[in-house]
Amino acid sequence: MSDLNLIERIQFKYLEAVNQSRINNIATMVNRRESNLSGKDSVVFFNATTRIISTSQSAAFAQLSAWGLRMAGVPVKHFVCREGMSMCVLGTDENDYEKEMPCEKCIETSKKIYKGADTKWFNYSANNELDQKLAGMSIDQLKNFIFKNIPLGEIALPSMRWRFRRHHLLDDRPTRNVYRGFIKSAFNIVKKFLSFLDDVAPRLVIVFNGQTYPEAAAKYAAKLRGIPVVTHETGVMPFTAFFTTGEATAYPIDIPDSFILNDVQNYQLDEYLSQRLQGQFSMAGVKFWPEMQELDQEFLSKVKQHKQVIPIFTNVIFDTSQHHANVVFEHMFEWLDAVKIIVEENPETLFVLRAHPDENRKGKAATESVGQWVAESGFDKLPNTVFFPSTEYISSYALVELSKFVMIYNSSIGLESVLMGKPVLAAGKARFSGYPIIYFPKNTREYEKKLNEFLKADSIELPEEFVKNARIFLYYQLFKTSIPFGEFVKPHKLQGYVFLKNFSVNKLSIEKSQTIRTIYESVINNPTFLYEEN
Repeated sequence: MSDLNLIERIQFKYLEAVNQSRINNIATMVNRRESNLSGKDSVVFFNATTRIISTSQSAAFAQLSAWGLRMAGVPVKHFVCREGMSMCVLGTDENDYEKEMPCEKCIETSKKIYKGADTKWFNYSANNELDQKLAGMSIDQLKNFIFKNIPLGEIALPSMRWRFRRHHLLDDRPTRNVYRGFIKSAFNIVKKFLSFLDDVAPRLVIVFNGQTYPEAAAKYAAKLRGIPVVTHETGVMPFTAFFTTGEATAYPIDIPDSFILNDVQNYQLDEYLSQRLQGQFSMAGVKFWPEMQELDQEFLSKVKQHKQVIPIFTNVIFDTSQHHANVVFEHMFEWLDAVKIIVEENPETLFVLRAHPDENRKGKAATESVGQWVAESGFDKLPNTVFFPSTEYISSYALVELSKFVMIYNSSIGLESVLMGKPVLAAGKARFSGYPIIYFPKNTREYEKKLNEFLKADSIELPEEFVKNARIFLYYQLFKTSIPFGEFVKPHKLQGYVFLKNFSVNKLSIEKSQTIRTIYESVINNPTFLYEEN
């Protein structure tokens, strides 16, 4: 909002007012249409980390799902924050940790969103014993902190990394204070959510993300009670959501062995790829490449001076998906340190390091970045290296075309590289690591051995099975597990946010919407959350 000029602010406020009016109207109509729900097992929704003053995609997807379930006769209960966290993930200012939380605005938004819904509001209750134990602790102690057998330090860690935009947390006063605030709030949520679950005994709990600490705390509490948990995140396709009984940020997909692509599905996938390879795509409402730049002559001249070209694609270090990726190396920068040694030993090879464009996203820029690592390590000073920072929108696919093979941590470009006919060596666990698609060594020794083997080989085999599996996985990810909500939402002025379209409440019925039917059948019968087009 602060980046908008006066006219844009007026437009924003007008559009927000229209959006809130639509939310109010739909909420009112759902309340009128809601069936008699007494005596039925309820579903609990909890989502405290996706919005404060407006409607994010994830907040909209959860609310639309909840409305649809209520229209279909499923009791829905919402666990809603009313100053229930001493420090929340979105409200905390890492540059001014003493700044007051924006609770008033958030509560006002929640009242509008959950108008007429069955809600349980929770507040914050301090715990003196917890406060005393946390006092004076270092960052390392806070990471490993356990209280009443609850691993609170671990629960809060992904949110700390996301909030401070770095993997390695500084052991300074602001960071320690925020970490303590997150831990105290996580304990409060576990305690309050356990009590709530004991009262309502739901059939299922649905939470956003599962890694951010409020939802991670609720997930932990639900598992203590043996209640199934579904996590959700934005899907790969625009205006889609991914729901899973696993970890949404790891994006687990279970593809039947019998599944093969037919002619229509192959055409559908090829159409998508033709757009993707031109950079015409977005994720979670964010378009990473404002423009796609071709490789310049200076770079191409350097390519000709080397025997082979190996692109290296990195990820955003603080993203909540990285928690799942770090199974071979402790973190991405440890991998880059190991790679630099091999780069120095292979002067005939040109290594091209490509920083992820999201490292420099406005309002969410990394404070521990690949660019910093390059400057500190001297990687770009090596004669056989080129570094493209996140601010240079060169075509990653052009780099893949030039490559002998592709190196990734856990980037999705690994999947696309295979489809472009290039072998891929991964250092982190990716969404597609569970299928024979890429080369993914089990430990650091095997990784370095495989990398050296690839560098020395005249050619590297790309098994036909890898390409076939890559196509199947990508299709399944795009068109089966990504549940579309585009019939209900449209783009917002702010990236990652949405407005509701002007639709009739009847559209939220399982008879009218395949999306709502998918959510309903997965909640009631079998939690696959697979979308089947009519």
